[in-house]
Amino acid sequence: MWGARKLSSSGSLFLNVLRFRYLGTQSGCPRFTTSADILFFSVYSKNQLSWTLQIKPWVFHEYRIMWSKSYRMTFACLNTMKSYRYPWARPYSTSRTTVDSSEVKTFLALAHRWWDEQGVYAPLHSMNDLRVPFIRDNLLKTVANHQPGKPLSGMKILDVGCGGGLLTEPLGRLGASVIGIDPVDANIKTAQRHKSFDPVLDKRIEYRACSLEEIVEESTETFDAVIASEVVEHVIDLETFIQCCCQVLKPGGSLFITTINKTQLSYVLGIVFSEQIAGIVPKGTHTWEKFVSPEKLESIMESNGLSVQTVVGMLYNPFSGHWHWSENTSLNYAAHAVKQEHPVPAETETEELRAQASTNSSVHEELKK
Repeated sequence: MWGARKLSSSGSLFLNVLRFRYLGTQSGCPRFTTSADILFFSVYSKNQLSWTLQIKPWVFHEYRIMWSKSYRMTFACLNTMKSYRYPWARPYSTSRTTVDSSEVKTFLALAHRWWDEQGVYAPLHSMNDLRVPFIRDNLLKTVANHQPGKPLSGMKILDVGCGGGLLTEPLGRLGASVIGIDPVDANIKTAQRHKSFDPVLDKRIEYRACSLEEIVEESTETFDAVIASEVVEHVIDLETFIQCCCQVLKPGGSLFITTINKTQLSYVLGIVFSEQIAGIVPKGTHTWEKFVSPEKLESIMESNGLSVQTVVGMLYNPFSGHWHWSENTSLNYAAHAVKQEHPVPAETETEELRAQASTNSSVHEELKK
C-alpha cells in the first residue's frame, strides 16, 4: 500500500530487539544496555540456543554489520510511511477542476480534424441540424421581439467545451455574442483560425483556452445561455460542472446539454459498434462509466436551482449520416433547463405586504369620509 519494501529478516530481528528492550523496561525485567547484552538476547530469541554470556569478537563484528543494515532499512521504511498521505487526510484544494487529463490527451490528438466534415467529427457537424434550432427556438421563447436574420442578437452565450467551434460559429451567425472555452489549447487555436476567415464572426466570437471553473468568479450571472453539447460525458465531476454552469447563468437563463444515456444499449452501440467496429468515432473517445442518465442529470440540475423544461431523445443513422428527434432517450438525448429567479426574501416580502395593507386601510378611511 505504501510502496515500500518489506523488512528483511534482519530488519525484523532489529525491531524485535527494540520491542523487547522497551517491554523489559516497562515490566520490571532486566534492562539491556550494552551491545553484548543485546546480541546475546537477540540470538537467543531467534534461534532458541542456550548461549553463554561469552561473546566471541568475530561473531560480534558480524552482527554489528547486520544491525547497521537493519537500522538503515528500518528507518528508510519509517520515512516512507511518514511521507505517505492517507486519502482522507489530503489537504483540501480550492482549485477543483472537472477536466479529465486523459480526455485532454485524446482530443489533443484530433485537434486538427475538427472542420473535416467527412472525418471523425462528421456526426457533430450533422448534429447541428438538430441542436442549433433546439437552442434557437427555446431562447426565442423568452424574447418578445427579435431582429430578422439575427434572432439571437443581444444575447450572451457561453459554449463550454467548444472544441473547434462547430456549434459556436452557427450561434454567432444567429447574432449572439458567444464565448467558447475549451481546456485543449490546440482546439482553441483551430477554432480561432477558422473564425478568422469570417470578419463578422471574428467580432461576435471570443475563444479562451481554459476550464469552466477558471471563469466562474469573473462571470457570475453573466450569460443568457450556457451550452455543454457532448461534454458532460467527458468531465470527472458532473455535480461541480453543473453547479458552475448554474453560477455563470443569469436568473432566467437557459442551460442546454446534449449527451449519452447510461444504458446497455448505449454501451453496445455507442462504444462497441461506433468505436470498435464501425469506427464512426475514434477508439477511447467515450467511457461508459461517465455516461449519465436523464434522471440523474435532472436531479443534479434541480438541486442547483434549475428547472428542467425539456428532455428529448436523439438518434443517429450511421448509414445516412443524419440525426433525428425521438421519444426514446436510451441513446443520445438533449435537455433544456432554466435557472430560477432569485426568491424574494421573506422579510422584504412581509414589509411589502404591511405597506400594502397600510395603504389599503388608508384608502378605506378616505372612502368612509
